[in-house]
Amino acid sequence: HTHTHHNLVAPPFLMLEKFLRFTTITGFTVGAVGLSAYSCLYTVDGGQRAIIYDLRGGIRDEVHGEGTHFYMPIKQKPILLDVRVTPREIPTRTGTKDLQQASITLRILYKPEEESLPWIVRHQGEDYDQRILPSIANEVMKAVVAQYNAEELITKRQLVSDEIEKRLTTRAKDFKLNLVDIAITHLAFGEEFTQAVEAKQVAYQESEKAKWIVKRDEQFKLANIIRSEGESESARLIAEAIAGSGSGMVEIRRLEAAKEIARRMANSKNVTYLPKNTNIFVNGLGGR
Repeated sequence: HTHTHHNLVAPPFLMLEKFLRFTTITGFTVGAVGLSAYSCLYTVDGGQRAIIYDLRGGIRDEVHGEGTHFYMPIKQKPILLDVRVTPREIPTRTGTKDLQQASITLRILYKPEEESLPWIVRHQGEDYDQRILPSIANEVMKAVVAQYNAEELITKRQLVSDEIEKRLTTRAKDFKLNLVDIAITHLAFGEEFTQAVEAKQVAYQESEKAKWIVKRDEQFKLANIIRSEGESESARLIAEAIAGSGSGMVEIRRLEAAKEIARRMANSKNVTYLPKNTNIFVNGLGGR
C-alpha cells in the first residue's frame, strides 16, 4: 500500500522538476539572446557622428548621425567622432623679413566636414586634429611672417591676421577641415628687438624734446624782435612829439619819472620825511 502511494505522488514532482529545468534553460537562452542583441547596439550622442571599421573592408563610407544603431560586434567596430566647433591654440616661432625672431600664437576654431569623416580617419587617423592643424598652421605662419618686418607685424597686425586666415583656410580644405575663425592671440619678439624698440622710443622722445626747445627759442627770439620793434616805434613817436610840441613832452616825461620815484620812496622803510625847516636844523648841527 505504501509503495503504491509513492508511485502515485512521484510523477507530479518529476513534472515540476522538468518544468523548472525548462524554464531555467529558456531564461538563460532569452537572456543570452537579449544580451547579445544589446551588445550589437551603439549610441551616437549629440554633436557626434559615427563611422564603422570593418575587419574585412576597413573604414566604411557611411556616416551615422545621432541615435541608436546596429553593428556586428566581432566583425565591426564603431568609431565616434566629435563634429562640434572646437578651439585650439597653436604657437610657433619664426623669422621676420628683417631677420627678427617672432613668437606667434594662433587661436583656431575648426570642425571636420561630416561627409568626409571616413576619408579623414582613413588618411589621418582619429587624432587628425593633432596631425593636421599644427603642421599646416606652422607652414602658413612662417610663409606669411617672412613677408613683413617686425615693426609691420605690429602696425599691420590685422592685415597679417587676414592673410594667415585666407591661406590657412584654403590649406585646411585640402584635409577636409572647416576653419570657422582664426585670430592672433599672442605676438612677441626677441630681447634684442625689444631693446631696439625701447631705444628708438627714447630717441624719438629726445628728438621731440629738442624740437620743442628749438620752437621755444624761436618764440623767445620773435618776442625780442617784436619788443625791439615796439621800443623803436615808441622812440620814434616820442621824437615826433618833441619835435611837434617843443620841450613840453620832455617835461611831462620828467614829471612822470619824478612821480614814480616818489612812489617808490614812499613805500621804502629806509626813508624818513622831515619838516620844511629841516635844513636849518641840519645846518645848526653842522655848525657844531
